[in-house]
Amino acid sequence: MTLRKRFTLFTIFWLIFILILFNIFVYFYVIKITTESEQRVIGNKVNLMLENPKIQDGKGIYDPDLLSEYYNVNEMIRIIRPDNKIVNITGSDPVLLNLPASFQGHHDTGMIKKGSERIMYMRVPIYDGPNVVAMLEINRVLNELDDYLQILVAALSVTSAGAILFAIFGTYWFTSRLTSPMQQMINTMREIDRSGKLRKIEPSSHEESAELQQLVRAFNQMIDRLDRTFARQKQFVADASHELKTPLTVISSYAGMLKRWGRDDASVRDEAIEAIDKEASRLQTLTKSMLMLAEAEQEDWLNQEMFDVVLVVEELSVMLQTTFQRPIRVKALSRSIRMYGDKDKIQQLLVILLDNAIKYSKDPIDVSLSVAKNIVKIEVKDKGIGIPENEIPHMFERFYRVDGARSRATGGAGLGLSIAKRIVDLHEGKIDVFSLPDLGTTITLQFKQRK
Repeated sequence: MTLRKRFTLFTIFWLIFILILFNIFVYFYVIKITTESEQRVIGNKVNLMLENPKIQDGKGIYDPDLLSEYYNVNEMIRIIRPDNKIVNITGSDPVLLNLPASFQGHHDTGMIKKGSERIMYMRVPIYDGPNVVAMLEINRVLNELDDYLQILVAALSVTSAGAILFAIFGTYWFTSRLTSPMQQMINTMREIDRSGKLRKIEPSSHEESAELQQLVRAFNQMIDRLDRTFARQKQFVADASHELKTPLTVISSYAGMLKRWGRDDASVRDEAIEAIDKEASRLQTLTKSMLMLAEAEQEDWLNQEMFDVVLVVEELSVMLQTTFQRPIRVKALSRSIRMYGDKDKIQQLLVILLDNAIKYSKDPIDVSLSVAKNIVKIEVKDKGIGIPENEIPHMFERFYRVDGARSRATGGAGLGLSIAKRIVDLHEGKIDVFSLPDLGTTITLQFKQRK
């Protein structure tokens, strides 16, 4: 079932439910009010009759003209003695005239029903001194009131039916406007699926709903993000293909050389073997970096915990100094600085930065650590060849290499800094680069100390 139908049925159901409750309340409230009004009318008439001197002394109750002046066409008035004998009566309604006479010595008010007629009655005793000599009874047929109630029921039925019809058309129209952006999205998605090309939804200038405008904007932002993602994927595939083509071409060329002349010429064989080994190593490094970068795109790549970043930097500096025989000086304002993050990924990030510093400088490398306002700050500083200012914004792009000394001669694949930037982003951190040609480079990392 579509959202439009569900919303329409839900609205109509609740409207009908509310109308039924409202109509029942109105119907019984009107009955209560009108019934109380009829009781007051009869009560006033009874009080007026009891003030008549002929009734007060109990002797004039036999006067045939006594009740006629109080008579109403929809009423019957009679006086009944204790022996249930009617001594005076006035009225013309056959239903009322056929009511059995029954004496009561106390005041009584109520309602009885004869067939389809509702009859209200009031009975009061008539005294002669301390003795009850008779009973005055007034019966009134509520046919006019019932006619009004029938008109009320008809009016409520017509207005309720009109309200339901209006609600059906109104709800259908409203849900059509409500689901219009959704239908546009569905059609756009189907068109994207059919054509393979991303498309946006054109926002309507007549749409007044802020939520629907936000929905359209969110959809278009998603399309923009997908477009950028696909563009990066295409660029990545193109760059990867280009990077893989060079070592594969070299390997293929030297393999052909070995096949033709390697069996007879030892120098050719040694040269080919060395070149193939070198390019195979580069190909292995490139493939490993590409796989690592692909893993870094996953949101759950991190395994975060609290750890001592000073200890990580010191252990890493000792290992790299031993490996490359290059001095790495660590300066920390505190003996222990703890931060929340993935210890292994932060270590990998520092390896990338220190490896670049070792490649492109010959002087000692300085690593500074500090913490202020729950922000951990790490600086990696070298005094190497530096980076031109116009190249800094492109440093973290995949397969990007700065011209000059930063070339394939260093053995890099052009993916290290892309991986480093991804690690920083996943930690919701910040990375800044300050560099001057021939003076060195300083890379500053900032991370939140706690989660």
